[in-house]
Amino acid sequence: MSRTPPRGPVAFRVARSEDGASLQEFLAAKLGVSRRAAKQQIDARVVRVDGQSVWMAHHRLRAGAVVTVAGVVDSPTAVSKRPDRAEILFEDADFLVADKPRGILVNEAAFSLETLLRQQTGNPELRASHRLDRDTTGCVLFSKSAAAHAAVVAVFKEHRVAKTYRTVVHGRWDAASSTIDLPLDGRRALSQIHCLRANAKASHLAVRIETGRTHQIRRHLAMARHPVLGDATYGPKVVEDLRLMKLTYPLLHAVELEMDHPTRPGELLRVFSPLPQDFHRWLGVLRLE
Repeated sequence: MSRTPPRGPVAFRVARSEDGASLQEFLAAKLGVSRRAAKQQIDARVVRVDGQSVWMAHHRLRAGAVVTVAGVVDSPTAVSKRPDRAEILFEDADFLVADKPRGILVNEAAFSLETLLRQQTGNPELRASHRLDRDTTGCVLFSKSAAAHAAVVAVFKEHRVAKTYRTVVHGRWDAASSTIDLPLDGRRALSQIHCLRANAKASHLAVRIETGRTHQIRRHLAMARHPVLGDATYGPKVVEDLRLMKLTYPLLHAVELEMDHPTRPGELLRVFSPLPQDFHRWLGVLRLE
């Protein structure tokens, strides 16, 4: 009979009799859950072996290893539920800016922010003019027609766009303001960083970019040895703070979009997105409010 699994951080040491067991089997037995439920915890990236993230259900354990679970999650992705509507932050005759929630692709998926907004606005021509990663939240610009989209592309090519993000990174960021000017994928990439608050464990940063290279902010900050909290791709393999093991997505929010208005010469298009509740919650946990 299965028992109610613990909700908070737990740790288990692998006994000699359990040497060679798969991580999935071991967790199912220790948590008192099904193999499927155990795999959900592994997929949610809240499981570590000797302090190191392990994402393979069939990973073989060795006697003496310590398996930690940061807190049992209820779904593999531990992200917000599929939204019924998108919040529109700005709209005019040619464009709208939506506030992207976590856990949804901008486009190119059966269900995406783009398809949701097409249904919501009744405009099948609506298309995303730039992208954010699945777990990044905040401002996304959409064009209402092909002509409007072409005008946006021209503005992006001329680098007349600035995007500002909020993020929280590992460790103390010492400089009040700094610039990372390091190429990515053979192309120039510039990130301007302003430290809002910092302590020994983490720092709350505002990052402004005019170029939009793939994962630019996450890669630049990792190169500076201050990776984004929750970033499983570019972050550290070992996290000592058990609280951070519960963070299964990068803390990154597109707080502001500023650009020359593509179809109204002389006008500035500037939109702001407030920080989501989970971002505020982590700022509180890390004493960065």
